[in-house]
Amino acid sequence: MCLKPEYAVALLLSASAVLAAQQSAPPPDPPHPTTAAEAPSRDSSYIDDQGTAHVTRIVPVPQTISPQAQLILGRREPDQGPPQSLADRRKGTDAYTARARVAWTRLCPNQIVDTTMAGVPVHVVTPDEMPDANKDKILLNLHGGGFNTDSGSFTESIPIASYTKIKVVAVLYRLAPESPFPAAVDDSVAVYKELLKTYKPAHIAIYGTSAGAILTAEVAAKLKQLGLPQPAALGIFSGMGDFARNGDSQSLYALRGLTGHLDPPQAGPHDPEYATATDPKDPVLSPIYSDLHGLPPTLFITSGRDLLLSGTVNLHRAYLNAGVDARLVVFDALTHAFWYDPHLPEAQEANHMMADFFVKVLGK
Repeated sequence: MCLKPEYAVALLLSASAVLAAQQSAPPPDPPHPTTAAEAPSRDSSYIDDQGTAHVTRIVPVPQTISPQAQLILGRREPDQGPPQSLADRRKGTDAYTARARVAWTRLCPNQIVDTTMAGVPVHVVTPDEMPDANKDKILLNLHGGGFNTDSGSFTESIPIASYTKIKVVAVLYRLAPESPFPAAVDDSVAVYKELLKTYKPAHIAIYGTSAGAILTAEVAAKLKQLGLPQPAALGIFSGMGDFARNGDSQSLYALRGLTGHLDPPQAGPHDPEYATATDPKDPVLSPIYSDLHGLPPTLFITSGRDLLLSGTVNLHRAYLNAGVDARLVVFDALTHAFWYDPHLPEAQEANHMMADFFVKVLGK
């Protein structure tokens, strides 16, 4: 179709006016945090045709937890705001772990040596007053931090070393997105193989929190795949074993439970920066799809407002179905990896629970 010249000019002017208006219009305001006036004041629940729940809930702070934990649950964090860059996340996490090292060391005196094993950097944490009877035992810690930071190599190793009176080696594995799966698995297996030169498998336990808990399950699957001896015990503390499917809790809770920003669930594999192009049902990446028979006794710990609650209990159930001696403890109401906080009574309880499990299993 050919437009008359006067219509073409008019159309061009109209389009130019729209473009000019778009260019001169101010950018849209960023989403603002919900205010008290905007917050829901009653429960609501609507299930759409696909079964997706659109809900609001009024959830008081439970009285079943310590006063310190109640204060933590009462802290407010904006539910909207600009996303944090990886550089800022790493900077903030490094500052936090430096403070946490000091705080935990006040409670749990130790000596820490930074070295390498099989070319992989590690912290070697030796508790004060370690008895001679424990010198032939070792704990291997795979730290948390979302696979892209180190939030736990001190907070997970210092208390456990002190409460078990057993040396802990914390693996500083390569991080994503620079080094995605299977780099962290390969580094952790390399350190484990190095430890096997000095320690019997029956005197080694592997454990971790969050990304480290996921990695613990991945390493156990990889060791089985390689035909290497399993350690005496595993500790999977707020983890998961399925990158193909997100559990229910990831749609309900943010990193700090019911406070803070939470994006609506998206289709696709979990944590694509770590998994990259790997099949999300790969039996090492997602051990829930692997043969779990013959794995060592395993302690699972999570909490009621943990974003990885579903992932932890689903993997625990898979271990049980494979005949593994798998034990599960769920703390009421608390948030993801609450045992990092040295001032929280439940954190002390959880760390002692972890330590007692390792002492009993390695003492057999």
